[in-house]
Amino acid sequence: MNASPDDQRRLLEIAALDTRIRVAAAAARSPEQAARVSELMQARTELNQELVRARGDVDDVRAEQRRLDDDLKVVEARIARDAARLADSANAKEAQSLEHELAALARRKSDLEDADLDAMERAEAAEEVVAQLEARLRDINEEGADLSAAAKSAVAAAQADQAAAARDRDAVAATVPADLLGLYDKLAQRSAGAALLRRQTCEGCHMVLAGSDLSALRTAAPDAVVTCPECGCILVRTEESGL
Repeated sequence: MNASPDDQRRLLEIAALDTRIRVAAAAARSPEQAARVSELMQARTELNQELVRARGDVDDVRAEQRRLDDDLKVVEARIARDAARLADSANAKEAQSLEHELAALARRKSDLEDADLDAMERAEAAEEVVAQLEARLRDINEEGADLSAAAKSAVAAAQADQAAAARDRDAVAATVPADLLGLYDKLAQRSAGAALLRRQTCEGCHMVLAGSDLSALRTAAPDAVVTCPECGCILVRTEESGL
């Protein structure tokens, strides 16, 4: 196939635009924020699970506190009742029994108060864990929201760049002969499609051509469409080719 050197050089523009289109499409499919957003979603799931357990711990210890408070009220009521009975009792044996019971109730009250204090401390510690987890969750949600917004903007920008590059490609492609463009499109399915031969190196595969291949290129007519023996793309020859 033959094509003017100018038409061949326009293939380089098309190749560059095709690369730009592919890069933009990839950026639209997977913006750079996507990986971090995925990490945050996983972290949020795990954190929510921790938060459910931590809130359950708070509920359990608060329920324990309520039981202790109820028991303490019962003991205090019995102490008040027995103290009143002791004050009114004239029977020495009954008085002695009440005194023993009051002593036992006092010990029980002390034990309940100690247990209640311990439960209170554990409840405060559990609530602190909940507060810390909630703060971390807020941070994750805020970062996720910021990244999601940035990702949407990046996707929109990538889609706009892809559309602009596609329009530019159509404009350049319209100036290239159909048979040359068809060959380029066919080769572009498995190579760069077209690349500059610079300093005896194909910029499509970055391979330095062998001496015999360079000799063949030197004898080829300027309008001959030649391909890289390594990657198969159309080699565009210029004064930089080193032939």
